[in-house]
Amino acid sequence: MNGPPEVSIVIPIYNEEGLLHSSVVDLHDRLLTFNLEYELLLIENGSTDDTAHVARELCGKFPEVRLIQSASANYGLALRTGILEARGRYVICDEIDLCDTDFYREALDILRRQAAVLVIGSKLIGGARDARPFFRHATSHIYTALLRALFDFRGTDTHGLKAFHREELLSVVQACVVDKDVFASELVLRTYRAGLAVREIPVQIAEKRPPSINLTRRVPAVLKNLAKLTWAIRMKG
Repeated sequence: MNGPPEVSIVIPIYNEEGLLHSSVVDLHDRLLTFNLEYELLLIENGSTDDTAHVARELCGKFPEVRLIQSASANYGLALRTGILEARGRYVICDEIDLCDTDFYREALDILRRQAAVLVIGSKLIGGARDARPFFRHATSHIYTALLRALFDFRGTDTHGLKAFHREELLSVVQACVVDKDVFASELVLRTYRAGLAVREIPVQIAEKRPPSINLTRRVPAVLKNLAKLTWAIRMKG
């Protein structure tokens, strides 16, 4: 690869030793059909299993893979770190249990045509298929309703798959004030508020393993960060 890659794929990983190797190998094999110059950034954050060891082995196996480590288990901070470390013209934010290359193909086409600055893979829009357990699907709807009530959010989803033009969104990323799960929402909300072009496309998702962090344990941090975000956006813009 001469110079920066066209695409940076950013995937936060936490306690994923059982899924990481097979997912990265499968993603690498599917991307061979894309004729794409890319880098894959694995952002390991606070794992207590052998995730980091598996990731280092993958770095040795595939020159496209880079490992970045953080001591604390913090999804939002890991995602932000990966975006800031990315060298590609376009950034794809993915999850290790998704790796949806159909989304990659459609989103990159939209970005290259300059039809949007940010493309969101929505699991709640018409045409999407969310095969996760009912509780998780219902929680996503409740969370989106909360964002609409607090921030007049007009989209359907803020979490999961995203692709964007890095330079266009860099200042938005740097303006974000929250981390953990709510960072992804703040990034989307601020992009809408900045008047930048956002496109949602339907995706199909299924659960390959239970969440690495129990959903009920995440609620207090989510509510705390939503309160912080509400103050930041309403009082400071």
